[in-house]
Order: sequence, then structure tokens, then C-alpha cells
Amino acid sequence: MPFFDQYASGVMTAIGFFWNALWAFVMGYAISAAIQVFIPKKHLTRHMGNDGIHSIGLASLFGAISSSCSFAALSAARSLFQKGAHFIATVAFMFASTNLVIELGVLIFLFLGWEYLAAEIAGGILMIAISTILFRLTYPKSLIEKAKCHADEAARQEDDDDFDWKDRLFSITGWQNVGNRFVMEWQMVWREILIGFTIAGFIAVFVPDHVWQTLFLANDSTSNSADLPFLTVLENAVIAPFVAAATFIGSMGNIPLATVLSAGGVSFAGIMGFIYSDLMVPPLVRVNARYYGWKTALYIAGIMYISIVVTALTLHYSYVLIGIMPEGSRDIAEISGFKINYTFFLNLGAFGLTGMFLWLRRQKQHAADQDDDHQDNSHDHHHHTHDDGGSILSLKNILVAGILTALAVGLVIKVFQM
Repeated sequence: MPFFDQYASGVMTAIGFFWNALWAFVMGYAISAAIQVFIPKKHLTRHMGNDGIHSIGLASLFGAISSSCSFAALSAARSLFQKGAHFIATVAFMFASTNLVIELGVLIFLFLGWEYLAAEIAGGILMIAISTILFRLTYPKSLIEKAKCHADEAARQEDDDDFDWKDRLFSITGWQNVGNRFVMEWQMVWREILIGFTIAGFIAVFVPDHVWQTLFLANDSTSNSADLPFLTVLENAVIAPFVAAATFIGSMGNIPLATVLSAGGVSFAGIMGFIYSDLMVPPLVRVNARYYGWKTALYIAGIMYISIVVTALTLHYSYVLIGIMPEGSRDIAEISGFKINYTFFLNLGAFGLTGMFLWLRRQKQHAADQDDDHQDNSHDHHHHTHDDGGSILSLKNILVAGILTALAVGLVIKVFQM
């Protein structure tokens, strides 16, 4: 295939990925925004002060109903730690907020199938349990005390969200907050989604399957099958986090790329290890280092890596034992195609819902302009302030500008080919 044909195909595949996931994104972020606005979190943090099962479970639940933006998750976790949450509960929150959120689950179901969704949920819980055990066995008290001091110095003063959820649920102000939060979620993740989906689209077209098969010791006849050699499964689980870290993409942007890896012959253990490694990308490790210091950040990353590998292996052989190992993968052309089907009508509904939330946000901003008291507006911002570093953001903006240009060029080429 000529280069420009491949180029245009890569662009259309990337756009197709996003088109088929759009309604899921809108639905996921709408539910997430509503949960975050209507559930007062102040009462939850009071019960996270130890490393008991109740505290870890509550932190995991809290993470699952929080923002899926990786940077926001780290910022919220730092805030919990600074307010008195136990360090292990804080890390459990981080894991859950990037692996157990609603929008991620819907995306995994659409791109990879129900088997991967079930594994994502069960594995996320298992990974938190494994990391909790590892933390308890290796807990360095002096290091964590230093991390607490570091977090106290880095933390900003934030107001606790204490309100009556019933009053907020049945008020126009409450739903204006939902609209505002919905838009803020998109403002935080759209670059990550754009980068991830575009990279996945181009990789699907330009990178041949044998590259992934060589890297992950796979082949067309044994990928995802129950008779894979143990050393192959182990290698896949061990190398997947490093491949994920090399992408510099967070959880939401990683799913289409995980689909490409699955189509390329990577094993089930490798795919799950790849998906779970969103918090191991260098920018996020760097943010943790800013919050807690480099020793603590690397300690978290080390525990995380071991937990990911063990979880991926456990899921793989559990699926083999149960007999539900997914054979093969979904067709990339089908996932990225444009058709008049249920996706088309769901996306129309998503556009309408987005328009409503934009209107609610505008109403909120208009009310704020007429009122000098911005306490409610401040509430909407304090949990989602995510300091990902000026240099990282600048580099990401440059990359985003380049990707937008590349997509525009590809669309022009596609038009001339028609």
C-alpha cells in the first residue's frame, strides 16, 4: 500500500476508534460527574486512617467513583494522604481511580469484550489486595513519614465538601455543578485521549503484527490460547508494563492500543499487564516524586510493578482454568468502522447530552459572573487541580498540536482520494 494511502488509513482508523467510543466516553463522564457532585466525600476520608480491610475497601470504592484522569487521581490521592488517610489506603485509591472507574470499563467492553471487562474488575480488586500485602510486608515507616512531610509542603489549602446531597440533587445549582464537572473532566483528559487514539490508529496501520509477536514471543497459532508456554506468559506479563510506560499514555488512551496489541498476537496476560500499567508512565511517576519524594515514588512504582505482574499471571491462569480465555481479538476494521448502527444513534444522544451539560455549565458561569461569592465555583475546582508540571504540559501541548496537524493532513488526503 502506498505511503499516503496508509497515512490516510491511519487517520481514519484513529478517528474511527474515537467515533465508536464517543458515546461511552460521554456516558461514563456524565455518570462520574454526577457521582462526584452528589456524594459528599468528607465523610469517607474519616474512615481511611488505617490499613485495615474496611479502610482499604472504602478507599477503593472512593477511587472507583472518582475522576479517571490520572493526574487528577494523583492530586486527589495526595490530598487524602495529607488529610490523614493511611498511605496504603491512599495508594489503593490511586489504583482504583485509574482501573475501576465506569468509563474505563465501558471502553474495555466495547474494544476488547466482556472477558477483558470481567478481568479488569476482578484483577483491579486483586491488584489492590496484592499491593496491600506487599506494602504491609515492606512498609518503611521512616520513608512514609518523610513522604507525609513532603506532601504537607506540596499540598494546597482546600475546603472540605460538606453538604446535603438531597438538597443538591434536587436543585438547579447541583446539576449546574454536574455540567461544570463534566466539562472539566473532558478538559483534563482530551489530550490524553487524542494522543492515545491517534497513536493506536497509526500503529494499527503502520506496525506489522510480527513486531508485536517478536516482542511478546507470540505467534498467530498460540496467541491468547490455553496452551501458551509458561515462560511466554511470564515474559508477556513482565514486559507489558515497560511497553505501557514507553507510550506515555494514561488509562483511557491505552485501551485502543491494547486492542491493537491483542490483534497483533499478544497474550491475555500481556494485555492485562499493559492495561494496568497506566500509573507507571514516566510523567505520573514524576508527579508522585513531586508529591512524596523520589524514594517514595519509586517505592510505589516497584510495588505496583510486582502487583501488576502477579495479577496478570493470576488472571491468565484463572481464565485457563475456568475455560473462558478469549481466543483471538476483535477485528480492528470493525471497531474503527463508520456505520449507521446503534453506535450512530447513541452518539447522537451523546451530542445532545453534551449540549445540555454545556448549557448547564454556561448557566453556572453566568450566575457566578453576577455573584461576587465564588465559594461553590471554588468547590468544583479543588478536587481536580492536577499539577502535572509545566514542562510536561508544554511538551504534551506541542505533541497535541502536531497530532491535530497530522490528522488534518490525513483528512485532506482522504478527501482527494475520494
